[in-house]
Amino acid sequence: MRILLVGAGGTLGGAVRAALSERGHEVVGVGRTGGDLVADVTDPEAVARLYAQAGPLDAVAVAAGDAVFRPLAELTADDIAATLRGKALGQLELVRQGARHVAPTGSFTLISGILTEEPIPAGAAASAANGAVEAFVRAAAIELPPQRINAISPTVAEESLPAYAPFFPGMEPVPASRVATAYVRSIEGAQTGRIYRVH
Repeated sequence: MRILLVGAGGTLGGAVRAALSERGHEVVGVGRTGGDLVADVTDPEAVARLYAQAGPLDAVAVAAGDAVFRPLAELTADDIAATLRGKALGQLELVRQGARHVAPTGSFTLISGILTEEPIPAGAAASAANGAVEAFVRAAAIELPPQRINAISPTVAEESLPAYAPFFPGMEPVPASRVATAYVRSIEGAQTGRIYRVH
C-alpha cells in the first residue's frame, strides 16, 4: 500500500514508519518542516496542496498533534483554539479532503490519546481535542464506507518520558513500537469506527 504518514519524523511517527516499511508498504512522510512532503495540516489550503502533491494513496495515518498543557485557571481561549486546531481540526480536515483522494477501499488512521479517559491536571484542552477526534471517527465511519476510519489512543511513549513524565504521574508508558502495531492493525485490518487503545 501507498501510505501518507503525517508526523513521520517524530518519535511515534518514526516507529510507525518503520513498522509499515518492514511490512512492504510505501510510506510518504509528511512534516511541518521536513519529510518527503512538507505541510502544515492545520491549514486547509496546505492540506489541499498536500493531496495534490501526494498522488495516489491507499491510506492516510496521523502520528502527531499539538496540544497546550496549562492549568484550567490559566488556560486562555487562544490555548483552547490552538489545541483544537493542532490536535483535532487538522486531522478532521485530512479526512474531509482526503476522502476524495484516497482509494475507494482505503483507510484513515487518526490519533487521540489516553487523556480522553484518564484526564490529568493541566490537560483539559488536550482531553477535549482527543474526545473530538474519537467522536468524529465514530461518526465518519457511518458515512465513509467502503473507506474505513479508526483512531489510535496511546498512553505516553517510553521514548517521550524525558519531556512528558511530569504530566503523567503513575501512568505506565509503552514503547512507541507497541503503539505502531495498532497502526498496522488499523491500516491492514477490516474494522472501522474503532478506537484502538494502547494503554
